[in-house]
Amino acid sequence: MAKVSVFNMEGKEVEKIDLSDAVFGVEVNEHLVHMAVVQQLANNRQGTQKAKTRSEVSGGGRKPWRQKGTGHARQGSTRAPQWTGGGVVFAPVPRDYSFKLNKKEKRAALKSALTSRVLEDKLIVLDELKLDEIKTKKFAEVMDNLKVTRGLVVLADNDKNVVASAKNMASVDTTLVEQINVYDVMKGGTVVLTKDAVKKIEEVYK
Repeated sequence: MAKVSVFNMEGKEVEKIDLSDAVFGVEVNEHLVHMAVVQQLANNRQGTQKAKTRSEVSGGGRKPWRQKGTGHARQGSTRAPQWTGGGVVFAPVPRDYSFKLNKKEKRAALKSALTSRVLEDKLIVLDELKLDEIKTKKFAEVMDNLKVTRGLVVLADNDKNVVASAKNMASVDTTLVEQINVYDVMKGGTVVLTKDAVKKIEEVYK
């Protein structure tokens, strides 16, 4: 069972807690983590690209010149791909890039991602994260105290002051336990969890 330090908002260690091996101490499955990241990126793709083939471009119904005797190469249409204004060869069409992973695979991938953060000392637990007002400067001070320059802050409950204060920081994202995903965890940087978030994650993903 992994033992980690718990810090306050000033960056001082206040206690140590044990993390559940069922969530933060599993065997890391790199293949599942990779598949989960690929799936999320694929599912985010719009797939709305479109170009016209020679059958969809307007015009070009008449043969531009007779087959023989002109000195030109033979041509059948001014909308063939080699002509300016012609259609595109193998033109892209709208498609759905998404694919599915089953629930067990998703859970195993998330556990592997969280475990990898623990093994790499890139997981910090906060006793609490509360701000009296929406103030990016105060949120930035907390991150500086924790020596976090880039990472993900996971909250147990939606705190408008914290979420709004973090919005102006391009290098730090916030999310809720229910919305946590492998891509955000593995994107780089440090994962910062509140104590309440740790408890909730262990309850949901045990």
